[in-house]
Amino acid sequence: MPEITRDEVAHLAKLARLALDESELDRLAGQLDVILGAVAQIKEATDASDVRPTSHAVPLENVTRPDVVMPSLTPEQALSGAPAVEDGRFRVPQILSDES
Repeated sequence: MPEITRDEVAHLAKLARLALDESELDRLAGQLDVILGAVAQIKEATDASDVRPTSHAVPLENVTRPDVVMPSLTPEQALSGAPAVEDGRFRVPQILSDES
């Protein structure tokens, strides 16, 4: 694979409207060459059509406990300490207006 040149980096910088000095052009030419080499290696990879797509590198399993019915408060017990009750529910101050 041909090496990326300083002139190509300068052209790309101009297209991206980046002001790069001489040392940055030299440094970026080397870095972009490494990146392009890595992309070329990936292109050479063998056919992966038989590899099943995954969303995670390792299998995930959701860990939950089973639901168990347990005794709880009755509505009357739950509302017994409330300062205001209306229609079997906690009454709270209105914070939204009825207007749309």
